[in-house]
Amino acid sequence: MDSKTYRVCATCIHFQAVRLDGKMSYLCSRLNYETKPSYSFQCWDPKKHVSRLMEKRGDVNE
Repeated sequence: MDSKTYRVCATCIHFQAVRLDGKMSYLCSRLNYETKPSYSFQCWDPKKHVSRLMEKRGDVNE
């Protein structure tokens, strides 16, 4: 498993999931952009637990 496996919005520190009017909305707080958990952008910055998992598995932290 390589680090590209982790590089999705849901694993980024800027990813926010909020419920609005009974529907889930996913936002990137850095880009101020609506996103989806499976999207990926160049500005990806992993959450701490994702970084630790990548290190534990020997994946390169980009």
